[in-house]
Order: sequence, then C-alpha cells, then structure tokens
Amino acid sequence: MLIISSVNTLKTRIFALIFGLILNAFGNSLTIISASGSGIWTAAAVNMNEIFGIEVGTLIFILGVINAITNQILIGRIDVFRFIEEIIFITCFSYFINIFTSIFRAWGWADTSIWIRIPMAIIGVMCFCTAISLYQRANIFMHPNDDTSNILRFKFLKGSAIKSQLLDMTPPIIIIILCAIKLGHVDSIGIGTIFSVACNGILIEAADKWIFPKLKHNKNINQELAEHNSKK
Repeated sequence: MLIISSVNTLKTRIFALIFGLILNAFGNSLTIISASGSGIWTAAAVNMNEIFGIEVGTLIFILGVINAITNQILIGRIDVFRFIEEIIFITCFSYFINIFTSIFRAWGWADTSIWIRIPMAIIGVMCFCTAISLYQRANIFMHPNDDTSNILRFKFLKGSAIKSQLLDMTPPIIIIILCAIKLGHVDSIGIGTIFSVACNGILIEAADKWIFPKLKHNKNINQELAEHNSKK
C-alpha cells in the first residue's frame, strides 16, 4: 500500500504489524481449542472443515485469498502489491494458527472444564480484536478480511468500526447457515461467537483508544480520498 500520510515511525508500525499478526493467530487458536465459540470467520472455517476435511488453517488461507480478491474490487483498481502483501499475511497467519492449535491440544487445553474454556474463548476474542486494532492502525499490510473491514470502515461507513465489522460478518454467517443445512448441526458456535459478533467493533474501537494509544491510524491513499470525499 502506498502510504502518503504517516504519524508513526516505520519501526513502530512494523512492530505493531508483527505483534498483531501473532496475537491474532494466538487469539483465534484459543477460540478454536475452547470449542465454546470462535470468531465468525474462524467458525465458518471450522464448519467447512467438517464438510471438506481440509485443515482449518488451510481453509482460513483460502477464505483469505477470496477476501484479498474482494478488496481489489472494493478499492476499484488492481493493486498487485496490496494483493501480494495480504497473501503473505494470510500465509503466515494460517501457519501460526496450525502451530498454536497443535501446541494447545498437546497441552490438553481442549480437554479442560467448560468453565475454563468459556473464558478462554472470550479472552481469545479480546486478543484478536486487539490485534486487528494494532495492525489496522499500523496499516502496512494486514489480514485480507481485516483490510476488507478497514476499506468498508473508511471508504463507505465514515470511520465506524462497529458498522464495518457487522457488514463484514455477513458472508461467514451465510457460509455457516449453508454448512448447518448440509451437516444438520453447527460447530464452533457458542458464547465466544456471540461475544465476537456483538463486541468485535466495540473492542476494536476500545483498543484503538486504550491499547498502545500512541499508535495512530496511518492513512493510505484510499482513506485520504474517502475522508476528502465525505467532507464534500
């Protein structure tokens, strides 16, 4: 992404990107292992896994590629570097998802009491919402799905993280419904999912304000144009 306006040093933004990437994978892995409800996109991947037998991390990668293509449509032009950056992110993200879930299973976390796994799911959601806030503010490159919500947020929804998150959740909800029709049941939907759907936008906006507050939203060319147009 071509950065034309910056308020943080590149070193700070790279740190936020890397930490956010790892924290996002960590949080999503907690929700998967908890079996008490994953984030909505992760839940879609878990249910697709039941049908296709493909690893959750691989399905997350496939959905990420689809999101990356969608972003090209939303910005209204072909941005090859943006696409490549998002594929790099989702590749690393999927890799860390598989690593963390394997570690947590080996530690026996999947077999703990429901009273431990429910807080685990909620903590997982809080972790990945904080991660999204960090690398969206760094705005070097990010998870394709989070770039989708970022584009929606600043180009179409006047900066509302809550509205952009709710709109972005429509495709995975449709996927889950279709999987439920096929399977006759739904996996990875629970308290964590409800908490994620209800609170993702709120948690991201709270993290923007309270977690590493010196990290500001570093704008790219699309955000500059969107803000300019909204003031007309």
